Formats: sequence, C-alpha cells, structure tokens
Amino acid sequence: QVQLTESGGRLVQAGGSLRLSCAISGRSIEYWDMGWFRQGPGKDREFVAVITWSGGRTTYSDSVKGRFVIARDDGRNILYLQMNNLKPEDTAMYYCNGPIGSDYQPLGSWGQGTQVTVSS
Repeated sequence: QVQLTESGGRLVQAGGSLRLSCAISGRSIEYWDMGWFRQGPGKDREFVAVITWSGGRTTYSDSVKGRFVIARDDGRNILYLQMNNLKPEDTAMYYCNGPIGSDYQPLGSWGQGTQVTVSS
C-alpha cells in the first residue's frame, strides 16, 4: 500500500520561504507524474504543481508560477516543493499525490498533509 507523508509546513511571515517534502513508501515513484495540491480555509482542494516522470517537466498554477519550484528525488522516493516569496493567500494544507492523470487529476491516495500558514 502506498503511503505519502508530507512535512515542512509551519508559520512563516509574508515574503519568507519554506521547503515542503513528501516521502512516499510502498512503491517507487520513478514512473509516476507527481504533484502538489493545497486546500485553503473554506476552499476546495486545488492543483499547485506537477512534475513528469521523464525529464522532469514541470507545470504550475498561475497563482504560484515564478515563486514555487517542484522537484523530485526518485532515488529517495521524495517529492519537494520549494516555496518562495510566500503570500498570506498561500495559507493552506498542502498535499502531495501521484500518479497524476490528465488535466492534473490526482489518482493516488492522500496523506495527512502539512499546514502552511503565512502571516501578513
């Protein structure tokens, strides 16, 4: 059974940076597109970023483009999200998922998430 464990979230001031990690156990992610999603207070879960399994091509939502960077370490089975220039609207529970299907649909199970809170 695949398990995902997110970590790295905390309270940070606007303009600050964080790096989130997602450790995956149960199978290799080597051939999976992997992604990050988030759910803000009172909002639906939304797509943040995806990285392909081959060549590491990345795609970002417009709200984070230019500020966030998704990366992967297939040898360690870990997914990362580097978050820079954080804004209060980035406050959310962040989740990783994989594999990712067409239209950035998450096809795997969900972990517990990691809370990011950005103060103004």
